[in-house]
Amino acid sequence: MCRYPETVAHIDLGIDEKQYPGIIGLRMYRPETAKPLYDLADVLLRAPNSLSRGERELIAAYVSSGNECDFCRDSHSAFAAAQLDGGLPLVRDVCVDPEAADISPKLRALLRIAAAARVDGRHVTADLVAAARAESATDLEIHDTVLIAAAFSMFNRYVDGLATLAPEDPKAYEATAVRIVEHGYTV
Repeated sequence: MCRYPETVAHIDLGIDEKQYPGIIGLRMYRPETAKPLYDLADVLLRAPNSLSRGERELIAAYVSSGNECDFCRDSHSAFAAAQLDGGLPLVRDVCVDPEAADISPKLRALLRIAAAARVDGRHVTADLVAAARAESATDLEIHDTVLIAAAFSMFNRYVDGLATLAPEDPKAYEATAVRIVEHGYTV
């Protein structure tokens, strides 16, 4: 079952949506637009950075949770869980209440920035940035947090705006998590 009871995307993707849910089906439908999107995700979530890959995936999962995008929340939760010591319980705790989750003060401050950017970029204030810097966040980490939040808000709207399938079973995302961790997002 998925978020949309008819389990059919708003447009004919020409694929079996159960086999290719969410953005995976959209990638197959329009590979020429998928490539730059996947390249962006690869740079933001996997390229060398002082934030770990798991932390960046956690930001993507958190933003997707706030946007109520089931597919992106569940897939990036699985990707983060595969790369963080706390696994899926930690990811779920962050998505429910990052203030109470067992994460570093720096990551908590960056998640506040991500939450603000998710709503409206103008909600990212000098105070939020100063608070992140006070927890030792670098300008690159702040930049990438805002860009992850902005990009995932777009991805969330893309996936949900076309009513793609989102499997409810978290196990449906595990095989993809292994592939993403090993090989990344590049098409």
